[in-house]
Amino acid sequence: MSGDRADGAGPPGGHVSPAVPTLNVANVLTVLRLVLVPVFVLALFAAAPDGAGEDVDLLWRYVAVAVFALAAMTDRVDGWVARRYGLVTDFGKVADPIADKALIGAALVGLSVLGELAWWVTGVILGRELAVTLLRFWVIRHGVIPASKGGKAKTLAQVLAIGAVLLPLPSATDPAEWALIGLALVLTVVTGADYVVRALRLRAGATGAPAAPGGPGDTA
Repeated sequence: MSGDRADGAGPPGGHVSPAVPTLNVANVLTVLRLVLVPVFVLALFAAAPDGAGEDVDLLWRYVAVAVFALAAMTDRVDGWVARRYGLVTDFGKVADPIADKALIGAALVGLSVLGELAWWVTGVILGRELAVTLLRFWVIRHGVIPASKGGKAKTLAQVLAIGAVLLPLPSATDPAEWALIGLALVLTVVTGADYVVRALRLRAGATGAPAAPGGPGDTA
């Protein structure tokens, strides 16, 4: 999920808003996404052929697709719920990006292990995510880099590309599948480079400035 929260500032009139409980709908959806990750992995490998010449178990494969789609949808919903109903919490800020990366990472690695996705594709995407995570910690004392439209587009492209690989589609759709993978890779690299530039600017310009508030699950 993504959003911003202003800390330390109450509403007009001096009224202090009550603390947001950690146990809320937005955080439950985030935890559900984490729980669905191992379920997705089990379904993905249950669908794998037992030996050479055997076909993928379509029932289990569609279960894996459905679980992945449900988990990806919770990423859209939990952010909207948190912003709409003021349910932003520190737990959500930490758990949301972890859940996102766990889902995408599990799908990429699982498909590469099964030989359905080139390892270099998985390496580029996961390498970028690791680099961005390290950058977050590097600049966190100076502020939080806000979510970008490019980052959200990158996540959507990754989900669509993974979904295309997961679906047992005919070989005639391979060009479209690779087009989605290519789009995801381009957005992954471009937004990663943009994040590096913004991180360097934030660190360089933050001397003597207070740290900026962040939002839950900033999408980089």
